[in-house]
Amino acid sequence: MPSSIDSGLIERHNAPLRETLDRDYATLGEKLDRRGVSIDAVTRQVAAFAVAVPSWGVGTGGTRFARFPGPGEPRGIFEKLDDCAVINDLGRATPAVSLHIPWDKADPADLKAKAEALGLAFDAMNSNTFQDHPDDPRQPLSYKFGSLSHTDAAVRRQAVEHNLETVAIGEAIGSKALTVWIGDGSNFAGQSDLGRAFERYLGAMKEITRGLPADWRIFSEHKMYEPAFYSTVVQDWGTSYLTAVELGDKAFCLVDLGHHAPNVNIEQIVSRLVRTGKLGGFHFNDSKYGDDDLDAGTIDPFRLFLVFNELVEAGVRLDALNPSYMIDQSHNVTDPIESLIRSANEIRRAYAQALLVDRAALHGHQENNDAMMASETLKAGFRLDVEPILAKARLEAGGAIDPIAAFRASGYRAKVAGERPAVKGSGGGIV
Repeated sequence: MPSSIDSGLIERHNAPLRETLDRDYATLGEKLDRRGVSIDAVTRQVAAFAVAVPSWGVGTGGTRFARFPGPGEPRGIFEKLDDCAVINDLGRATPAVSLHIPWDKADPADLKAKAEALGLAFDAMNSNTFQDHPDDPRQPLSYKFGSLSHTDAAVRRQAVEHNLETVAIGEAIGSKALTVWIGDGSNFAGQSDLGRAFERYLGAMKEITRGLPADWRIFSEHKMYEPAFYSTVVQDWGTSYLTAVELGDKAFCLVDLGHHAPNVNIEQIVSRLVRTGKLGGFHFNDSKYGDDDLDAGTIDPFRLFLVFNELVEAGVRLDALNPSYMIDQSHNVTDPIESLIRSANEIRRAYAQALLVDRAALHGHQENNDAMMASETLKAGFRLDVEPILAKARLEAGGAIDPIAAFRASGYRAKVAGERPAVKGSGGGIV
């Protein structure tokens, strides 16, 4: 079945906005032409950039203290895919979905058929050994004290088998990568042997890697803290890099923008991982104090731009790595569909701004140690209002010029709220 967003509604919503967009696009085009830049060429590059949405992102998030469900929450993976299709139909930037197993476990044939009917594909798969699954007969043992690094070999074996099952599901639906994030760690000094825990983790990851199809990749995702608050087994990009080197050619590092210590220079990490050929991909979000998983670009859009500046700078080296891009954020007080539409647009915005940096001038100022002019050249790209480029890319792909307004006009949220039973709030936890 097609998405619930009628193409006629999008066309009607776009009609009164086209003239203004055309004028704004022409004005920006003239400005860029004076710099020797073709706005149409930049628009084509932006239109070709896609970012995956997480299946779990279309549900309302929460904190350790509470979760306040929104109306019309999806009850399972097929309703999640319906919501993901709406996001892509309006924003035309998110044609792939990243699944989470066992949350999204279903018959692979049904998953593939549903996605194809909605015009979607599947991105990297995500395993789950950071919580127990009492309803899953294949995971009867507890991960309370770890999973891939657990002292008990039986628990490690269960975690490895779960990852391999996730790979098997992914292979059947067309995915080509597995992202592994574990919550393993300790809450007290002395609770865990830090060296042995890492060795056990590496051993388990090697088993998973040996079970990958020939054309698959595995991504090691680090996180500084939580749910372990004293030590985390894979706590920073250095540990993630060590892991990728140990695992070999199929292994890469995944950078989640919210998983670093405060004030860490994420763009420098990106540069290092590009140089070493171990950049596997990103989970985009934003944060203020910790791993808040706020909408991408809402707190520090300049940092997001600086990350993309390094990606554009990498050029053909980045092309060879072919990173995986995904949004990974929590929506505690907003409509998840609206937040994901906006985040995809903000990610594209940072990319467009980075494309418009005068690289020849920037390199010259850097070589001449002209700190002020190097900074000004970089900021000139960031200061540009590239919204006409983003809107034009959406419009030409069949999307909405103003996708959030179009979503509200569609009545989709009210429609699914009437079809899907209301969910009760909870005392804590995330979707």
